[in-house]
Amino acid sequence: MNDLNNNILSRLSLLMMISFLLAACGGDNDNDRYQGNPPSNQTPQLSPAVGAKIKKRCEQLGSFQYANTTITSATAEAAGAVTVAEKPIRAHCVVTGYMFPRISPIDGQEYRIGFEMRLPLDWSGRFLFQANGGFGGELIPALGYVGSGGPLTNALYEGFAVISSDMGHTLEQITTFGIDPQARLDYGYDSMIKLTPMAKQLIRFSYDKLPDRSYAGGASRGGNLALNAATRLPREYDGIYANSPSFEPPLSSIAQIYDFKELRKVATEIDETITAFTDAERKVVADSVLNKCDKLDGIVDGMVQDVDRCQSEFNIQRDVPVCQGERNGTCLSAEQIQVIAAVFDTPVNSKGEKFYVSEPYDPGIVGQKWANLKLAPLSALDRSAGVLGTVFETPPNLLGLERPSEYILNYNFDTDLIKLYRTDNTYKESSTAFMGPPDPLNVTPLTSRGGKIMVVHAVADGSTSEKESQNWYDQLLQRYSATIQNSVRFFRVPGMNHVSQGVATDQFDGLTALVRWVEYGEKPDRIIATARGPGNPSGDINSEIPSNWAPNRTRPLCPYPLIARYSGRGDSEKAESFNCAR
Repeated sequence: MNDLNNNILSRLSLLMMISFLLAACGGDNDNDRYQGNPPSNQTPQLSPAVGAKIKKRCEQLGSFQYANTTITSATAEAAGAVTVAEKPIRAHCVVTGYMFPRISPIDGQEYRIGFEMRLPLDWSGRFLFQANGGFGGELIPALGYVGSGGPLTNALYEGFAVISSDMGHTLEQITTFGIDPQARLDYGYDSMIKLTPMAKQLIRFSYDKLPDRSYAGGASRGGNLALNAATRLPREYDGIYANSPSFEPPLSSIAQIYDFKELRKVATEIDETITAFTDAERKVVADSVLNKCDKLDGIVDGMVQDVDRCQSEFNIQRDVPVCQGERNGTCLSAEQIQVIAAVFDTPVNSKGEKFYVSEPYDPGIVGQKWANLKLAPLSALDRSAGVLGTVFETPPNLLGLERPSEYILNYNFDTDLIKLYRTDNTYKESSTAFMGPPDPLNVTPLTSRGGKIMVVHAVADGSTSEKESQNWYDQLLQRYSATIQNSVRFFRVPGMNHVSQGVATDQFDGLTALVRWVEYGEKPDRIIATARGPGNPSGDINSEIPSNWAPNRTRPLCPYPLIARYSGRGDSEKAESFNCAR
């Protein structure tokens, strides 16, 4: 098990109740794992994309030919047929198809990589690989959404050509596709490798030119795929955008099992872990965090910007009221405090060896999405147990399919974790390999030619710990020094739950900031994020915003390690009154 502690920079996350939500980067003592050459202080400035009009009628795109590819439909979508924030999206062509159809010699199932591509009649010259989240199995419309709450725009609205994919299997195959070794690889990274050159040739067929600038972006598992593009396809993409991503997805899902087992110790209904840490009790802890940490950024505003200092200022053992009698929603029992502390601390096996990362305390734990993920009941874990066993273990373990509760309740952190690293003659890549970008610190193949990487992570995530992305960026700074900030930036979103929601300013446009950086050299020194109170133009209101916040409160998201500090003057509801500083 020492190999687990020394070789993990990884993790995986499941949105266990709804979809697969992922984890991101690093354990302890692994700063020397990755190889890479330091980036130059001066990197090339890429030129802006140049737009073009489509050269063919939409139905003519059905005649596109490419190896191992079948086009199933090519239709026109009128301007306004789809919208974002009630704004009409421009007229475009919708092309659907699939690549590499085959019958598996392992399980006899038919597999193929399905895709949807949307190509604007009036094109910006840009291409986005929309890296979808979850366990795949369905085609999400290729509109170019890459995360955050209540989007006001998306890539298709901005004129990108966009592709999305089902990752190589159907919904009916969601719990069994891991039995086929190639389906595992297609889900992990291979579908992106196969689809990327095809998509670019379809763009050439449509506009008589290749894209000038190519981007990969997504949230959760989609963020993991985008980071895969950074290291597996560094010459195909110019910009990478990842929201609450994972770097190597199997361990954060196992951390969810660890948390479940801990929470079960204090649950009043043993398999309903929401009863281990109720809404009222979460508010007790959140208020205790605010009491110690809210003022650290210069203003008491219901938000904790100084995330790192808060972790040393707040102590759950000392700062949370302890019940003198029975639990009543105004305190935590001594046993509860021990359990919650273990959930936020780094998970360990019976020998005390760490296999994931810790999680920061943040008042956003009152968010419903945090509870849905962190406090998922056994029934929700049961629904994902089959995927854990078949996709991530070598050889595939069918126990999760046949007796899921037994799989979860008997999971052994001493012996079962090893199966995530195994290979054999049939399954030649372990899940920790095919689910993670190789050498995630070796960013220079992309950045040396002018490419940029932007990672945004929710602090109150509940699924993939923000510490994963932070550890990865700390290691980048250690390896490459501050020069890495010329090409790679990391932003934290205080109070936000996984990808969006929570008690946060969770509405922001990271993709546009990335485009401005890649094509115009405008470094993202801050990204303005907005609360989604009543009247938000997206029409998607965040009901968790406190009533004493301005409904349109704004805050700057600051590039790590800077944080948003109140300047001491000006309207405290507006981002311009805050500086990004140490």
